Amino acid sequence: MKMMKIAVLTDSSAYLTQADIDRYHIYVVNDPVLFGNHVYHENVDLDSDKFYAMLKTEHVTPTTSQASNGEVQRVLDQALADGYDTAIVVGLSSGISGFISNVTAYAPSVTDIDVHVWDSRIACSGAGNQVLLAAALAEKGMSVDEIFERLAQLRETTKVMFVVDDMRHLMRTGRISNGQSLIGTMLQIKPMLAFTPEGKIVATGRERQMKRAFTTITTNFHKVVDSVDYPLRVSIVDANNPQMKAQWLAAGAAEFPSVTFEDSIIGPLIGVHTGEKAMGFIYARDWQSFLN
Repeated sequence: MKMMKIAVLTDSSAYLTQADIDRYHIYVVNDPVLFGNHVYHENVDLDSDKFYAMLKTEHVTPTTSQASNGEVQRVLDQALADGYDTAIVVGLSSGISGFISNVTAYAPSVTDIDVHVWDSRIACSGAGNQVLLAAALAEKGMSVDEIFERLAQLRETTKVMFVVDDMRHLMRTGRISNGQSLIGTMLQIKPMLAFTPEGKIVATGRERQMKRAFTTITTNFHKVVDSVDYPLRVSIVDANNPQMKAQWLAAGAAEFPSVTFEDSIIGPLIGVHTGEKAMGFIYARDWQSFLN
């Protein structure tokens, strides 16, 4: 029987490095970000530096949309042309985006390439590491079912503790499920947030300073480290807050020497919802430990 050749696709909000995209031959559907009637696309005409600069200078508030079926088809056609007959699409959490549901509805109409859809139930590098695992396992010749089994194990362990500088962005875009309780004090606090197992954003607490938020995060993470018997990987992500990211990385690596720390970003699509200066602490079982 002919072995499947599996391509791995994701949307640009996984914020993979170009080196990882090239190394694992990952296909990326670039997400749209709208300023008024002008549509930009991540990786095409909008990077993080430009987006956060525009956030300060533009008179219109940005909004997001999902990549069109036409754009998804264009990327699938490229995978087909490159010799793939099967595609796994790993996307941004269906709890905050319509991308997964749109691709799931569109997939049955796709001809010539067999499309399978995976909901990461998270964002940024939390989704990105699921993409990397899928691509690495596909490279090893594993089947879709085998890849999904390991993705499920990784997703189960993937959590995020993040803090936004200003709650108004999440309230405006409707991406927080229980934000009403924070409205009265949201200008004086730094809301602490997480993803539910279903992939929705919820408030979990509040701090008055980013420094105190990080202390709370590391206190909680100590409990995680003590409770697991597998290697952990942490991604520190920032929304145009590089100095604080450097501080969190250095402090985290010093406090948790057994944990692998890496850095990534909160880019334009997710930044529309978090606003500038947000910080995230995304942790999971190290995806590379699933390759053995």
